[in-house]
Amino acid sequence: MRVLKYGQTTIEWHFQVDTNLKRHYVTVERGRPVLLRGPQVGEAEQETLVRRRARWIRKKLEQVNQPVVSEPIVTGSRLRYSGRTYFTEVRHVPDIVKPQLTFTASRFIVDNPDGASIQPDVLMPLLERFYRDRAHEKVLVRVRYWQRETGLEAAGVRIRRFQSRWASCDANNVLEFHPRVMELPASVQDYIIVHELCHTVEKNHTKAFWALVANHMPDWQKRHQLLEHAVFGDAI
Repeated sequence: MRVLKYGQTTIEWHFQVDTNLKRHYVTVERGRPVLLRGPQVGEAEQETLVRRRARWIRKKLEQVNQPVVSEPIVTGSRLRYSGRTYFTEVRHVPDIVKPQLTFTASRFIVDNPDGASIQPDVLMPLLERFYRDRAHEKVLVRVRYWQRETGLEAAGVRIRRFQSRWASCDANNVLEFHPRVMELPASVQDYIIVHELCHTVEKNHTKAFWALVANHMPDWQKRHQLLEHAVFGDAI
């Protein structure tokens, strides 16, 4: 285990070689050392990569190490969708076999055979399925829009659950998006799409890459700052 001191924060990390990646990623998870993965590099360069993202890592460590909220979801709780939180109604429906989640224009409705409350770990698969369905409806349409606007072309688009990333552009220029992008405001979803489309041309976060992003989305920094509130990993 390697250790880096950044101000009053001690960052422990370990390195995982991943030859399928073209650049390096750092992932922050609750109760675990920071994970740095990507092409093989020596310890000195690993430390440079971690130090480069130390401020971001410190912020994420503070977020993910906050106490876990495990209170049951009840009528009046709020669930996130498209940058907003929506009133949630939990109804006891004893005649159904398993919980069901639906969304109207103004609220989530949870029908639950086990009572008028539901545990977060039971609800999350239902919520993620909702996000996945909406991502297929909305994200794919926005990708086509931004391809027309930018002239950048992806080889394909998939909705896929990552361990700790919002999206990726693989070596074959296939774009992949986590269903949870549907939690984010539409403007931030657009930023993620443009960001990944730019990776079809520039695989690394070079000056040329950021210049390309700025050319197609001049206010990208504002949108990027909103995305920084996420707990997922980040590419470096």
